[in-house]
Amino acid sequence: MLSIGKLSRATGVKVPTIRYYEQIGLLPQTGRSAGNQRLYDRPAVERLAFIRHARELGFALEDIRELLALADDPDGSCAAADLIAGRQLAAVNARLRRLEALRDELERMLAHCTTGRIADCRVIEVLSNHALCSQDHAAGAGQDA
Repeated sequence: MLSIGKLSRATGVKVPTIRYYEQIGLLPQTGRSAGNQRLYDRPAVERLAFIRHARELGFALEDIRELLALADDPDGSCAAADLIAGRQLAAVNARLRRLEALRDELERMLAHCTTGRIADCRVIEVLSNHALCSQDHAAGAGQDA
């Protein structure tokens, strides 16, 4: 049995994140010691490792919830898991296309920059007027908060 701190170290998942996963039901509530300390068994470690790996691959929490439910039924069909993974792959490919478009646009801006005065700076000019971009890269590319 592992304490939450040892579970964190064993899986690389921060303690607040482990508590959050318990709160939203991705990790089942665990038993406690006589001192009221959470204690985790091997299946909890494996489940948390699954969640962490899925998050590293970019899966949304709801997709992970579905995948965990599928994993809990080992005799079920893997078609649903394939569908979820296929959606994630499509999302990754779409992000890659947007990133490639961003890279191409940045390279184009820099290639046309004369490194002279700001008044003549192509980078500033293009950032000021999206119409000067060679392609539409705006959809989902920004980091607006």
